This record gives sequence, C-alpha cells and structure tokens, in this order.
Amino acid sequence: MKATIIAEDFAGMRAQGAGLAEKAGLEWEFRPVLIRKPWGHFPARYWPSPLKRIAPISISPDSRLIISIGGTGGIVGAAVARREGLPVVQIQNPRTALAKFDLVIANTHDGIIGENVLISRNALHPVTPQKLEVARAAWESRLKLDDRPLLSILIGGTNGRFSLGAAEAAEMADGLIAFASRTGMQAVLTPSRRTDAAALTVLKEKLIPAGIRILEGQGDDNPYLGMLACADVIAVTTDSVSMISEAAATTAPVMILPLPGKSTRIGRFVETLQDAGRIRPFSPDLEPWPVHPLDDTPATAREMRQRLKL
Repeated sequence: MKATIIAEDFAGMRAQGAGLAEKAGLEWEFRPVLIRKPWGHFPARYWPSPLKRIAPISISPDSRLIISIGGTGGIVGAAVARREGLPVVQIQNPRTALAKFDLVIANTHDGIIGENVLISRNALHPVTPQKLEVARAAWESRLKLDDRPLLSILIGGTNGRFSLGAAEAAEMADGLIAFASRTGMQAVLTPSRRTDAAALTVLKEKLIPAGIRILEGQGDDNPYLGMLACADVIAVTTDSVSMISEAAATTAPVMILPLPGKSTRIGRFVETLQDAGRIRPFSPDLEPWPVHPLDDTPATAREMRQRLKL
C-alpha cells in the first residue's frame, strides 16, 4: 500500500511523513507544495480554492492515503484528499478545523485535543534501530578513532525563534571543549543546512585545534545517521525538534545546547522529554546518565493503521 506525502519541501517535514509511512509499513511518494505568487504572503487557511494557489499535484493511481504536514501542507492535503476521495492524516497542528482530517497526529507541545487526535511526545521520524545498526557498521571506523567514548554534536541554526551567530558559536565551542576535555571523550560535530557560515567558521577556528572534528558530507557521505548510531553522548541545539527527536531514539544520553531566543512550543517539547528523563540541558560539568530510547512513532503508526483499517 502506498501513501502520498504532501508538504512544503523542508527536510524536517519530509522526514516526519516518511517516518510515519515507513513505520506503518507503507510505501510512500513525496509531493511538494509549490505556492504560486503572491499567495505565499498569506496563510494557506485563508486561500480561496487552495489547489488553484499552487502548482498542480498529481497522485499515483495506487496511492491509498494522503499524509499532510504543517499548516500549508494540511490545507493542500485535505483539498487533494477530497479531490481523490482518499483518507487524509495530518501531522502537526493544522491550524484549521480538525474535522477536515480523518486523523491528526500532534505532539504534546501542540496543545490540541480531539476524538481524531493522536499525541506523540516526539516529532515523527524515520530513524529505526535497524537503520542505526547499518549506519554504525558503515561509520564506526570513521567516527571512532580510538577506544574513547564518542560525543556527537548536531548543530542547527537561526530559524526565526532562535539565533546562532558567531558570538553564540564561540560560547558554545568553549563549553563543548570544556566538556570533551573533562570527560576525555573524542568528539565530532556536523552542521545543518541552516548553520550560518560565520558561526561555522568560528566553530572550526575553535574546535579543530582542540581536537574536535567537523564533518560536512552530503548524500551518502552525510555523517548524520552514523553520528546518531555511534554516539555515546549526543549534544544537539535546542532549535530543532526533529534532530532532538531523532537523537532521543538512540541509546545515548542527549544534552540540549541552548541558543538565544524563545519558542513556547519548543519549550514545551523540551520540557516533555526532560520530564521523561531522556534529555538534559547541556553543561560542561554534566555527567552522562542511563537512558532508554524514546520514540512514539511506531506506536502512533500502529494506531493509525488500526483506526483507518489500513
């Protein structure tokens, strides 16, 4: 059975849709929402005739489910589902009537409830123990240069709610150097596409002389999954719900690197995982602690299949 994922073309949204589909045992295809001018300046929930405001979206004849993500993806996905006569599952708060969807999968921090709402503590994602095992075999010899424990550092960037510029990068680097030095860990950092060039320059100038490596590979050479798989401890910036959720699905303790800014929604998310004992705020003096993987995606996918009789 195949699902069609509809969302704006952001890596995090694509990952959430893929994670739900794969853990439900579904094949999937992705259809990006490409907004026609000038409609990108207006919230999608106010668009008249939503499918006329975007580039055409075609659905494979064997698709049996629409998975929509985000506010814009939700409006478009619901419209496509009506056109095709298919059920539609929405990921994240759609910021429109929940009745437009057969099922809504939201996070605790979204703060919505309803008969057709399922709640997940983490963002949905495609990371699985099997994928981590494959990544570990491929990357362990490249990431672990000796027998010391590995600190994997995952860096996001400025996103409208949090800031990561040169000054923040310098302070972060000092803390990471102090932590690695005190614990005797080897460490590897990878930036994201959102990491500011000036911030990355500062990180390189400070971390590399201190023995902390920085890897920036893309495609098959992207170290991200390998760093999740091989880590004994993970540090991840607070701006990314997706990266924190994927890190929490591993067996490693997860430390949250603070950034200037505020997001009530992300704050509630961090608090939920912190209350579960899965993550802790970063400190150079923090000691690793025992954890268990936290991932609500498989249970959510099973409940979706049961409710929709897929």
